[in-house]
Amino acid sequence: MSTIAETTTSITAAVNANTPANLANDTLASNFTTFLQLLTTQLKNQNPLDPLDTNQFTQQLVQFAQVEQQLKSNTQLETLVSLQKTAQSTQALGFVGHTVAIDGQTSRLTSDGAGWSFNSPKPASATINILNSAGATVFTGSYSLNSGIQNFVWDGRNNSGVKQPDGDYTLSITAKDAAGQGVAVSTEIQGVVDSVDLSKSPPTLSVNNTDHALDKIKRVVRQLGAS
Repeated sequence: MSTIAETTTSITAAVNANTPANLANDTLASNFTTFLQLLTTQLKNQNPLDPLDTNQFTQQLVQFAQVEQQLKSNTQLETLVSLQKTAQSTQALGFVGHTVAIDGQTSRLTSDGAGWSFNSPKPASATINILNSAGATVFTGSYSLNSGIQNFVWDGRNNSGVKQPDGDYTLSITAKDAAGQGVAVSTEIQGVVDSVDLSKSPPTLSVNNTDHALDKIKRVVRQLGAS
């Protein structure tokens, strides 16, 4: 017949093996009932000259109580995770139709042009190059940058005025301040969120036909604007 120690070990092992909370609760209830039955039987039939160690079964009762508390904590954590996922999904859906800014240099050219934004720590003179997916430069221009975040929209025409095919284009900036020292300018891409994939965690947003995790969104802007 099973002993009290074996019963206690079986329920502890089930919990430590990441058993689902509802199944572990059922297992705990079943094993605890068995534990009490075995305890009662041993108390009834114990040898008066060698009685059951009260410290031992008290310790095992405490173990069951600790396991029960652990299961309750796990259930509460599962609830919190579920609520967080729901909140993320609700937040992600709110981005649909809005223009967002994401770290990056590559933007997709459409009939509306291709847009970027960049952040210069100080006023600077800059050369902006736009490269196609093959790495060839299709546009070069000189611009004066203000300090802070500003937008840049390319209409898709090269320096000869020829409209370039839709696709992915990469923007690079080389900037110098008034003293001729190099200025590091960070770039972002902008685009409208056209769909959300809620099957992923965290949810991903489709921007310019490219998926981006929700936590990669830096800013929400009203619209793409010219520099």
